[in-house]
Amino acid sequence: MNRPTQTFSCLLCLALLQAAGTLALAQTGARPIPLIFDTDIGNDVDDVLAMGVIHSLQSRGECELLAVTITKDHPLAAAFTDVVNTFYGRGEIPIGVCDSGVTNHEGKFNPLAITKDGDSFRYPHDLRSGKDAPAAVDVLRKALADADDGTVVIAQVGFSTNLANLLKSQPDAISPLDGEQLVKKKVRLLSIMAGAFTQIMGDKGHPYDHKEYNIVKDIPSAKTIANDWPTPILWSGFEIGIAVTYPHQSIEQDFAYVDHHPLAEAYIAYNPPPHDRPTWDLTSVLQAVRPDRDYFGLSEPGTVTVADDGLTTFQQGDEGRHRYLTLSDTQKIRVVETLVGLSSEPPKR
Repeated sequence: MNRPTQTFSCLLCLALLQAAGTLALAQTGARPIPLIFDTDIGNDVDDVLAMGVIHSLQSRGECELLAVTITKDHPLAAAFTDVVNTFYGRGEIPIGVCDSGVTNHEGKFNPLAITKDGDSFRYPHDLRSGKDAPAAVDVLRKALADADDGTVVIAQVGFSTNLANLLKSQPDAISPLDGEQLVKKKVRLLSIMAGAFTQIMGDKGHPYDHKEYNIVKDIPSAKTIANDWPTPILWSGFEIGIAVTYPHQSIEQDFAYVDHHPLAEAYIAYNPPPHDRPTWDLTSVLQAVRPDRDYFGLSEPGTVTVADDGLTTFQQGDEGRHRYLTLSDTQKIRVVETLVGLSSEPPKR
């Protein structure tokens, strides 16, 4: 089969699946999940693929992206976030930034936001720099204040900086509630890619207790979330994303419906194919929006504790508000296929 025919067939199948999913939601009366995405975009490319998943799920009517807040402290992180939102036709989505000094290098792919072909930016977008974006806490407070009570799901796939600062925020013109009260009133679930809950096999074949990146880059804030966050938390640990890798063949074949695709070009800039990248952040988003599809298993209820060195431990207990994801071999296959389909689905025009 020649390439143009194959591409047309794939696009037709995706369009039919998208229409069927939207129709099914309409028939069941399901409302889109109000979603906030908190990310350290620019430190790894899984954040970018996770944004593709979110936008595809929104096109299907399954979620509504209320805001994106960023815990990578570099101006191009916000600019590239706006690139992705604009590519999917949603350049109006609010973007908030932090002032932490943590991971303040530009990253390998965020400079795509300022890449030009001739005199024009390769990717149209309005937000040129995070210096022109509002503070993440203000964006979070506004998104929550405007939402219906008990409906919002937050997917945190970077550091805990912004959400810890949100908890500590005081009443203001946005809301008469302090941060903890606002979260307790508006948020239904925090889905967080952080920690590790099984021993990881090292390079020499020996298991070890992994101190996960998103935790160790801001341990005090991670402790605040683990100890003080007032709603249920669903943890997707390091062991989940590393067990489900994104196939590089998809990057090479599934994004060619446009000359330049920000997801594919970000992936290549970060680490070119043939390279299958773990899907850490994608798993957290998938479970947050589709909790009833049996993509993952869940631990019993309990409580996650963050140690001074960043090690996370889980203590089972019926009164705990925390659970972590588990994954079987059969589920791995389904998760990969689902994430590839959603990440590479063309924007709804």
